[in-house]
Amino acid sequence: MSVRKLKPISPAQRFRVVNGFDAITTDKPEKSLLVPKKRRGGRNNTGKMTMRHVGGGHKKRYRIIDFKRNKFDIPAEVMSIEYDPNRTAFIALVQYTDGEKRYIIAQNGLKVGQTVISGENASPEVGNTLPLSAIPLGTIISCIELQPEGGANIARSAGAFAQLMARDGKYATVKLPSGETRMILVTCLATIGAISNSDHQLLVSGKAGRSRWLGRRPRTRPVAMNPVDHPMGGGEGRASGGHPRNRNGVPAKGYRTRSKTKASNKFIIERRKK
Repeated sequence: MSVRKLKPISPAQRFRVVNGFDAITTDKPEKSLLVPKKRRGGRNNTGKMTMRHVGGGHKKRYRIIDFKRNKFDIPAEVMSIEYDPNRTAFIALVQYTDGEKRYIIAQNGLKVGQTVISGENASPEVGNTLPLSAIPLGTIISCIELQPEGGANIARSAGAFAQLMARDGKYATVKLPSGETRMILVTCLATIGAISNSDHQLLVSGKAGRSRWLGRRPRTRPVAMNPVDHPMGGGEGRASGGHPRNRNGVPAKGYRTRSKTKASNKFIIERRKK
């Protein structure tokens, strides 16, 4: 994986850093795994705007991803590594020996022609999916389930990974990408390896228009608003805005909003760092 810095032939290109797309092997997605994706522009079913700064952008089609990896003990060959406009990670098209094709999240190092398999008896190699009970301690993992048969929830974006630290009874201890250490049932599945496209964090868009292509509309700074519009608005001259807080007055930047009575608190061994 690599990034490319473009020649400054225009103001937009001067600082732009783009993905090299070395790992991508095709630009044509599998038609049978595409579904339409309707844009709502941040509006709800009554047409009222409920999400700001959303709208416009290039048309996309959704790729149906197999997050459950529940086709056990049947080998699948990696046919291609593809770009997915709906996520930061690359995806892999795999074909099982019975002919079925599925998309999975591509792990770093996954190559075309490689064989992947899921199940308790699978070897702990990149791209294979196993229950946490069968993965060696210290292994780098991703696409982790929180509930058995619930599908991957954790460590699914570009470059993300977690680490299996320990096992005790029916729970495994996993260090998550946020730095949090948490207990997860050993019957939950996880995939070996870190997620692909780790260079995603190095990209620089170069111009505001590229944000519009991605469906992001302009955002007004709270300190530039009036007091009627935001708690940080108003004041004479260039006021600092006071303590950072959101539109509803809830403090930001370090203020903890997680409920102290949340049921899953008992599974968290160590909170993420501030």
